[in-house]
Amino acid sequence: MENVRRFPHQQADHDGLNMDAPRDLEAEELVISAVMHGADAYREAANVLDRSDFYKPAHLLIWDVVSGLVAAGTPPHPVLVRAEIETQGRLREVDNGVLINRLGSDAIPWVMVAHFAERVADKARERRYDEHSTYLKAAVARGTTGDELAEIVAQFQQAERMRESTGKGPEHLVSTLLDWDSFFATDFGSIQLLPGKLMAPGQQITLVGDGKAGKSLLMQEIAWRTATGQSVLGDKPQEPVRILYLDAENGQEQVQERLLSFGAGPRAMGELRYASFPPVRPLDTAGGGDDLMDMVKATRAELVVIDTVSRFISGPENDADTWLSLYRHTLLPLKRDRIGSIRLDHRGKDSERGARGSSAKTQDVDHVWELSALGGGALLMKRTHTRTGIGPDQINLVRQARRDGDNWAHGGTRHILMEWDTPEDTPEPTSDAAIIARLDRAGIPLEAGNRIVKAALADLQIKAGSDKVSRIVKTRQARAADVPPGRSPEPLQETFPGNVPRNGQRDGKDAGQTFPGNTEGTPGTPPVPPSPPSRRGDGEGTSGTDTPDTPSCTTCGEPLHGYRLDRGYTTCLEHDAA
Repeated sequence: MENVRRFPHQQADHDGLNMDAPRDLEAEELVISAVMHGADAYREAANVLDRSDFYKPAHLLIWDVVSGLVAAGTPPHPVLVRAEIETQGRLREVDNGVLINRLGSDAIPWVMVAHFAERVADKARERRYDEHSTYLKAAVARGTTGDELAEIVAQFQQAERMRESTGKGPEHLVSTLLDWDSFFATDFGSIQLLPGKLMAPGQQITLVGDGKAGKSLLMQEIAWRTATGQSVLGDKPQEPVRILYLDAENGQEQVQERLLSFGAGPRAMGELRYASFPPVRPLDTAGGGDDLMDMVKATRAELVVIDTVSRFISGPENDADTWLSLYRHTLLPLKRDRIGSIRLDHRGKDSERGARGSSAKTQDVDHVWELSALGGGALLMKRTHTRTGIGPDQINLVRQARRDGDNWAHGGTRHILMEWDTPEDTPEPTSDAAIIARLDRAGIPLEAGNRIVKAALADLQIKAGSDKVSRIVKTRQARAADVPPGRSPEPLQETFPGNVPRNGQRDGKDAGQTFPGNTEGTPGTPPVPPSPPSRRGDGEGTSGTDTPDTPSCTTCGEPLHGYRLDRGYTTCLEHDAA
């Protein structure tokens, strides 16, 4: 076998690791031993080291456990570390606890930790360059072009500069000082917003809404269109944005159904990377922040979506420390690297107070958007908090969807801007004019009284007081004379999936799904009050009750006529108290 050519770097230790890779196992053991004995030692090491700097997986596991204890405010100790690893079912990875017992039996003073952490970091840097050179050689062997090789080198150098800029010593601290010339030469008002105009690149926002408002449905479409370079909410198409979508809310069958309804497919996903129920640690812990940043680096994401944020935290929602920890461990590293983030959140019981939980939620984001479903597919996005003021404060949307048999039609679901005939005719969503238009589109008869209109507004999830309802009823009834009796103000046309067609009959069945992945039980058009039984004879010669030939208003006694007579009303329009 002497004539066999051996590849370099093939010698491995008992853990299967590359024995020729640069490393300093003695320094790693001293650091790990110290951090298991105190939070001060951990903080000293964390100022120098990244979790990826550890060569040995067992050391990395202990480091992650200590990180979690420190983030939770629990002083680390070898006994607690062993118990946590045993709880995770990973004790065999630390030699069934023997490694913890050995390293935990003695420890260097915490003031000496920084020195050995520097040694670990230096070897880790050498190891990265070694791995980079190996990767380049493999790329050359695959026939990679010169431009592609240059891009690989540029990405590696950028990552190394980022490590250095967040490294150690006073250079790291003074690197954040503003350069006044370049600072004032930047026109922040002309910054190109991301598609949809919800945020600028690198900003962090929150999208808050009720459980059935369709936050995920809206955000999934925005993410897909943004990642594929399409128009979003009427914006001009831009270059695709690399997006990492973390979803711990929606099942894969729902995600597939929705993406297909948008028009997506296996070869039409662009730069969207979708993680379904990812096994990341809580993002309000140091370990969780490290997990997310590892995913960001692997996908080179420029924007991260977290759906829904309450699924990715371990602390109580009402505790301000939970959100401060989320910012410190996850959002701050993203912001530092100029990576934008969107986190979806549920509205609290009191809708006027926005998202549920601590008010600290809104302290670290650039914008807070609240999504409200107005009924009939109409949506309102309102910006309640902003740090920059750039972009619109309100966006009115319409959600459209259509069926193809039992499935949602491919490409048939979309969110579009609500358009008006002229800008000056644009009514406020809660104005009388807007509500009347909504009632007209829902097919509510013009002559409907207060009771019917109140029921219709409840079905459409529109809030209106008694005075407003009375005004709306009078306005619509004043138009009734111009519309033939028994007709809706608009001809029959198809409405959103799951809604009862205008002028259609109610069959008593549930409305079913209204949009892909959502179930909705909202009733359709409220029924017209039944006509009272006739007080005349039965047509076979039987005499009826002695009543006038023409029924009269039960309030004023005036004869009824027109549609109020044909529909069996007992009062005239003026005295309708329904």
